[in-house]
This record gives sequence, structure tokens and C-alpha cells, in this order.
Amino acid sequence: MNKILSLGIFCLAAILVFTTTGCEPEDPEFGNLNLTLSNLEDLGADFVYEGWLMVDGSPVSTGTFTVDADGVMSQSSFEIDYVNLQEATAFILSIEPAVDADPAPSNTKVLAGDFSGTSAALTIGDSRALGSDFATATGGYVIGTPTDGPASNEESGVWFMDPEGPNASLNIPLLGDGWTYEGWAVINGIPVSTGTFRTNGGADNAAPHSGPIAAPEYPGEDFLINAPAGLDFNPPPSLAGSAIVISVEPVPDNSPNPYQLKPLTSTVATDIMAGTLYAMDNAGESNHPRGAASR
Repeated sequence: MNKILSLGIFCLAAILVFTTTGCEPEDPEFGNLNLTLSNLEDLGADFVYEGWLMVDGSPVSTGTFTVDADGVMSQSSFEIDYVNLQEATAFILSIEPAVDADPAPSNTKVLAGDFSGTSAALTIGDSRALGSDFATATGGYVIGTPTDGPASNEESGVWFMDPEGPNASLNIPLLGDGWTYEGWAVINGIPVSTGTFRTNGGADNAAPHSGPIAAPEYPGEDFLINAPAGLDFNPPPSLAGSAIVISVEPVPDNSPNPYQLKPLTSTVATDIMAGTLYAMDNAGESNHPRGAASR
């Protein structure tokens, strides 16, 4: 074989080898995790949302983001290690301190879901999140001021109890660590807390506005003293027409207002009958955080 032909065959072989190897796909180092979420609330300056992939049973952070007053996420796409992204079996969303030295997720988990192929539907009812969608939650309240004595300012207090007995009037699921219930009366457009509590029975954690007489061992509040900014409790306000709310709150919580998730709501009748048990409405899924993660 002459030298020119040999050289041509060699060059052709080199080109084929280079072309073939150059076209082989390389394993990417990173992939994108995309989040589509709704009904998340602005957490203020002290807290952020953080995503987690479950890889071999361990949480791997996908990064943090915030939500503004309109519910718009500061970031919805995250660059993730490709292997972790493909091997992840689930996604979890938690609430974390903005300055956080703990590399593990907090107990306050909002949403979770398993991956099925390239996506995961995220719900509050997942056992790794709140564990309930509150579909069966029911409740009631009575208007009255037991800490002010009988027949005094009876339209100025709300108590989550059945006066017959008395008995508990709330049928709500037990919350895990990281969450608590909180009662509210929206007085003249301003939400005023009645205190936080964890279970159906027993008193709540505070009584800043109640009178000197011992309160019932149920959640509730009389609005008699120590009015918050924007309100005047002299004389005590009538709750006629006010909204009454049971919310689910993150722990810790730096907001003076109810969190987005409000399982039970009601509006006090204008013709209040003190001592009468009023039923609350189940708000359904209208205010539930929800969404999806895709990879």
C-alpha cells in the first residue's frame, strides 16, 4: 500500500474516532428542580421556605426562597446535583429561620409528596407535612363573657365550647410538632388572637384581654381590657358581624395575623344570642397551600 493511501486511511479513521466519541452524550452534573406552588404566605424577614429532596432516606436541601405579599415566589427553579435529583423519592417543603445554623429540616413542614416519574404532587395532607387536609374538621363557639360575670358585656367574648355540659366544641385533628391552632376574632377589621392551643379540649395559652374571673377550661377570650393598637375596649366591643376563625399556625410564628391555612370560619350573627352554640363553616381546600415539584 502506498504512503499516500495509508495516510488517507489513517486520517479517515482518526476523524471517525473523534466524531464518534465527540457525539457521545456526557452525564450532566446538574439538573433543574421546578416548583409550582400556590397559597403560600409571606413569612416576613425572619423566616424562609426551604425545599428538601429525600435521597436514600435522608433530606438534601434544594435551597430557600421567600414569598411576597402577593404570593409570588422569589425563586421557582433550582439547580440541583443531577444524581440526587434523579434518585430522590420525595420532596418536602419546610419553614426555616432566615438565619439557620441547623442543616436539618425543621419540624414545620408545609407540603410533601412522592415523586412519580418526573413530578411530585405536594399536599398538606401528606404524613410528612401537616398530615391532614382538615376535610372533617368541625367546630362551634358561644358568645359570652364568663370572665366578666353574668349579664355583663355579653356580646364581647367568644369561647370555643359547647355550653351544654360544658363540652369541647371543636373536632379537629391533632397537630404534630411545628404547628399549633389559634383562635381569632376580627374586630372592626383587625384580627385579635384568642390564644393558641394544640388539642380539642383544655384552655389556650393566653388571656390578655379577659376579666378577673376564672375562665372556662376551653379556648377563647373576652375582649374587655388591653385593647391592641387600632381598637378601643372602653366600652368592650360587640362581636356582632365579626369574623371568627380557627387557623393553623407555624411554630415559631412572628406574625400578628392569622396564617394562610384557616380550616374553620364563621361570621357572628347581627342578632347575637349569648350562650347559644353557633356552628363554624369548614373552609374546605380554598386556602390550602398546594403545588407540584418537577425534575
